[in-house]
Amino acid sequence: MSILNHRAERPAQKAGKRDTTINIRLTVAARDLIDSAASLAGKTRSEFVLESARQQATEVLLDQRLFSLEEDGFAAFLSALDKPPAPTKRLRALLQNKAPWER
Repeated sequence: MSILNHRAERPAQKAGKRDTTINIRLTVAARDLIDSAASLAGKTRSEFVLESARQQATEVLLDQRLFSLEEDGFAAFLSALDKPPAPTKRLRALLQNKAPWER
């Protein structure tokens, strides 16, 4: 599911309907910090935490899937993909090792 069109793929779920919960335990100091920031932003604690978590989740996912380049940078990127460097001794040795999950 794409982050950018998640609502389009879930027509049965209304945009404003909240039908699940997340419970977290934290220190009083962390809660107070969140409450202070939420108050300054004019939001409830839940609104602030949800918005912050969604923003961070989106950034993490997009960081793994999306990057942008200027036209000359994109041309250089495509060129590098078309002409990979010759394998070295270290690379060959690395590729002959089993992955940690295969050991």
